[in-house]
Amino acid sequence: MLFKIRIGQIAQNLRSLRRIKQTYKDVLIALILCFIIIACTSTSKLESSSLTQLSNDNTVLKIWWDKGFTLEEDEALQKLVKRWEQKTGNKIKLSFYNDDELAQKSQRALRAGVPPDLMISLIAERQLNPRLAWAGKLADLSDVIEPVKSFYSKAVLEAVHLYNNVDKKRSYYAIPIHQATIQIFYWRDLIKQVGRKESDIPKDWVGFWEFWKQVQVDLRRQQKKEIYGLGFPFSVGASDTYYLFEQILEAYDVQILDTKGQLRVDDPEVRQGIIDSLDWYAKFYQEDYVPPEAVKWLNPDNNRNLLNRVVVMTPNPTLSIPSAVRQDDDTYRNNLGTIVFPNKPNASSMRHLVTLKEVVLFAQSQNQKIAKDFLTYLIQPEVMGDYLKAAGGRNFPVLKPIWKDPFWTNPADPHISTVAKTLTDGQTRLFYSTQNPAYSLVLEENVWGKALNRIIADGLSPEQAADEIIARIKQIFEQWQQAI
Repeated sequence: MLFKIRIGQIAQNLRSLRRIKQTYKDVLIALILCFIIIACTSTSKLESSSLTQLSNDNTVLKIWWDKGFTLEEDEALQKLVKRWEQKTGNKIKLSFYNDDELAQKSQRALRAGVPPDLMISLIAERQLNPRLAWAGKLADLSDVIEPVKSFYSKAVLEAVHLYNNVDKKRSYYAIPIHQATIQIFYWRDLIKQVGRKESDIPKDWVGFWEFWKQVQVDLRRQQKKEIYGLGFPFSVGASDTYYLFEQILEAYDVQILDTKGQLRVDDPEVRQGIIDSLDWYAKFYQEDYVPPEAVKWLNPDNNRNLLNRVVVMTPNPTLSIPSAVRQDDDTYRNNLGTIVFPNKPNASSMRHLVTLKEVVLFAQSQNQKIAKDFLTYLIQPEVMGDYLKAAGGRNFPVLKPIWKDPFWTNPADPHISTVAKTLTDGQTRLFYSTQNPAYSLVLEENVWGKALNRIIADGLSPEQAADEIIARIKQIFEQWQQAI
């Protein structure tokens, strides 16, 4: 009996020892797992820290740029970017988009909180940048502009001196890159074909436009095919439509905003000026002096129609049309002509509308310093001058030191020299959006294109279309005031 009890105790003790051993084993395994987790966590943090450090040491600057009209424009920019990368050791991710796509894409990116660092666009100056500055979405670039402030004209500086309604201050929220104005391109050889030359083109308002109508009549009689005297855009989808119409309003001295940026559309004289401008513009289409497809044109289409000799002349901002034929020296220098607008209907000199291409730095950018370093490099006169020349001279410099380069004033170049004379010696003005951000919405909506289409497609009278569009402009301004 005693033997059985001792055997039972021994068995129980063995079970206890096994339990203790298992407990120690479990504790040991737990400790090992703990060490592994701690080690992994430390390694993960170390790797994460190293990756962060790597990312900080190799910052990639994201830039969105509007796509050029020619391949050489994009290649000139890519070379400029490459030189800066080699000079600084930093990297740039450069993406090209067309202007309309760029404006929409940037607004979506802002809403999502993932904008690029820098954006450069021609249309944004008129349609977007004033509103972005107002909403506090742009970084202050005064420290980039101030050292070279004397290189810019007063008007150019005013265009980028925008109001920030969040910080309640006015400052430089964009960097001007280059400028352009609207001029008229035409085929010299086509008017020569009907016995005319450039010196025959009248300088007075009525005579000037009658000249092109008569050239169409004479060419159709000779060629026995459809050709149009004028390449006027009429579509809502083309910013060229509102650019040209704003120039016509200027010709008729129609001042939509006063000097304080307030609407004047309730003024009877302003209303009548809008009616007269709409009537004048729409008649060219109604009387068959403009291709029927002009109601569907996008910005490149008036270029294409001129280059394909569907139209004899077309007004167009920038020198994209001459740039397209630059490699054909005879066409560039002899067959294609560039002239300015005629005198106003009241016989005074025309004041040409100017648009700027601007670069903005988004306030949300995490790469402010490097972005400003790039901008400082970009606006050095020798850097910008070389870039604009390599890009084919489609746009004129804003930096005054570059103007001394004979490339921009050589009278042997019939296109660049004409634009240079207009921008340096002529009368110019900026778009109203620089005075009041609400007007950028008027342009973005292309209210003038809509008004013209209401006359052409829907049969409204110029008076009805004018009243309808005036009401819409007032509504846009009222909604803007309520939003702020």
